[in-house]
Amino acid sequence: MDCLFCKIVAGDIPARKLYEDDDVIAFHDIAPQAPVHFLVIPKKHIPTLHDLSEEDDKPLAGHILFTAQRLAEQLGCEDGFRVVMNCNDLGGQTVYHIHMHVLGQRQLHWPPG
Repeated sequence: MDCLFCKIVAGDIPARKLYEDDDVIAFHDIAPQAPVHFLVIPKKHIPTLHDLSEEDDKPLAGHILFTAQRLAEQLGCEDGFRVVMNCNDLGGQTVYHIHMHVLGQRQLHWPPG
């Protein structure tokens, strides 16, 4: 298993977990870009958004989104937050296991740096 996030799911690499259930894990980003910056990942290995199956993964994709929403609210981001999912090299993806970044508690600009 070479996937960094699969190693976190397996417990082989520690993470500062915010939430975990049977399907997802949320943990603080190792290099935060905002006062609140965490990731929500599925436990199931799915390399990119292109690899999501609408037939099989639709409930999981929704669960990722609602987990991000709930945790952002719990962490004081009621004034606003950003969610980001990068896809493939040109989209900025560096870990090939889908993951949602959630950033908040600072003014975010568009387009990002």
